[in-house]
Amino acid sequence: MMNKDLIENIGDNHISTNIETPLLPNAFDKSDDEKIENIKHHFAKIMEELGLDLTDDSLSGTPYRFAKMYVKELFYGLNPKNKPKLSVFENKYKYKKMLVEQNITIDSSCEHHFLPITGHAHIAYIPKDKVIGLSKINRLVDYYAHRPQVQERLSLQILKDLQAVLNTKDVIVMISAKHLCVSSRGIKDKDSFTTTIEYDGAFNNELQRNEFFGIVNNSST
Repeated sequence: MMNKDLIENIGDNHISTNIETPLLPNAFDKSDDEKIENIKHHFAKIMEELGLDLTDDSLSGTPYRFAKMYVKELFYGLNPKNKPKLSVFENKYKYKKMLVEQNITIDSSCEHHFLPITGHAHIAYIPKDKVIGLSKINRLVDYYAHRPQVQERLSLQILKDLQAVLNTKDVIVMISAKHLCVSSRGIKDKDSFTTTIEYDGAFNNELQRNEFFGIVNNSST
């Protein structure tokens, strides 16, 4: 059992120890309905511990709404059955320059406090034999974002998946996001945001990275 100081330090440092989201072996043995029922029960207990009166009309349905939101909405990305199909196509035009998808919405949750992470992802790749439908990149980002996350892991999961489906290492992922665990608790800094950058292949070249950064920066001005 970790002591309280270590627990706080891990939460503040956003430590990620694995590119894979930590899941139990039996994570999907129960149906969504069973999970909703169990979470509803336990969240009602949390509300009662806080002193809230669940017989009040406004609060009585909150445990169910909370549980459904967690299973069906905020954390739908935990279940691999919900992973979008990443359709790729032959690169018939032989396009070999950078392709950039910008300002993809990030709507995630910090795994240390279960508070929102909101911001944008900017992603580029250099096609070889395959190209991917542009909306599929957005869907992939949304899928990985909708699970308890740390930003570093989110960046890597998107990068590795795109590299695999496109059969190229030439991918770069940049995420800039605000963390409510920073702005609404602890230091309560309302203006800071976090930026993570993961890349490989051609983007190990500084000139290639700078071209990407220039495109992203110009779009935000």
